Amino acid sequence: MSEKTFIILMGAPGAGKGTQAKLLQADFNLPQVSTGDLFRFNLKNETELGKLAKSYMDKGELVPDDVTVSMVEQRLAEGDCAGGAILDGFPRSAAQAEALDNLLDKMNSRVAVVPFVRVEQEILVARLLKRAELEGRADDNEETIRTRMRVYHESTAPLLDYYSAKGLVVEIDGDRPVEVVQAELKQIVESKN
Repeated sequence: MSEKTFIILMGAPGAGKGTQAKLLQADFNLPQVSTGDLFRFNLKNETELGKLAKSYMDKGELVPDDVTVSMVEQRLAEGDCAGGAILDGFPRSAAQAEALDNLLDKMNSRVAVVPFVRVEQEILVARLLKRAELEGRADDNEETIRTRMRVYHESTAPLLDYYSAKGLVVEIDGDRPVEVVQAELKQIVESKN
């Protein structure tokens, strides 16, 4: 493995990214850096960035890229990220992808690979509806799930183009057993280092 390995795990809601990121974390001893976790941490601990993010969220506005990028930058500066990280849920836009490239340049590093876990939309909707039922998520109905899918596809298509142009995207069929997807992901990451 090279000195630093940064992996951007992409896939629609329900594709199994979180599960796969945790397995990769164990395989490669790289922390999973999730923007959802970063937001929760900063909000809960009322950090300066958390307070700033909350000021936008309280108004129902999206948190600006520079605030999100600052949270990621602080997280990547922590000791457990010295060898790299698995980025889950970041970047979410081309502007964030460019900011990440700049940040990694400063760290004398780069994105090694962008695995894209692809699952057909109808399978994802069924998975999410089942998960909502099992976890008692009344707010996750078919309409909200389909809206999340639409938003995801609108924001992700430009990112896939951005990273495809750099030759970093490797597509994986996510509609297979977890361990099969994991074995392929592991092989892809190993081949890129």
